[in-house]
Amino acid sequence: MAPFIVFEGIDGSGKSTQIELLSQSLIANGHDPLVTQEPDGTPLGEAAGRWLRGYPNLSPVTELLLFEAARAEHVEKVIQPAIEAGRIVLSDRFAPSTMAYQSYGRGLDASIVEDLNRLAADGLKPTLTVFLDAPIEAARSRIEPDSLDVLESQRQEFHQRVRQGYLEMAANNPETWLTIDGTLPVDTIAEQIWARLQPLL
Repeated sequence: MAPFIVFEGIDGSGKSTQIELLSQSLIANGHDPLVTQEPDGTPLGEAAGRWLRGYPNLSPVTELLLFEAARAEHVEKVIQPAIEAGRIVLSDRFAPSTMAYQSYGRGLDASIVEDLNRLAADGLKPTLTVFLDAPIEAARSRIEPDSLDVLESQRQEFHQRVRQGYLEMAANNPETWLTIDGTLPVDTIAEQIWARLQPLL
């Protein structure tokens, strides 16, 4: 089965940049990767994303269910068919984001979030999760203040909890997570990701 590579981290950690660089490297080496993202990977996900980004008063449970609905559609209609066709899939966010933001960040019960993640993903798990870790201040400095969405505009304490959630998940899954200092030079990060990916290709 083709590798399913997920990029995780707080907003502004550099995920989009590294996904683009990895996609270019894969293409240069004869692969045909699919690049996608959550929650916007399908038309339904785009609609859910508009609600999630634009409505600040959604309850945490509503927020969680919208993310999970988008993921279920994303897995069934986009990710799983690509993997079955032999394409490497690179996704900007997946189930770990929901655990980090809705459980660690919002405080929802971890076991409930895990159960919904499993249901929405239909058993699909990333081959490798690339976690770009960056201090809150450094990551936020990369985002235009006028472009902050509902989650991005949360207080610093919220983002600290999210980052801590990522750190704990990475520490508990060393075989399938790659943690990289997101403040390193872009090319250095790209080289570390490429080196870790080689045995999976």
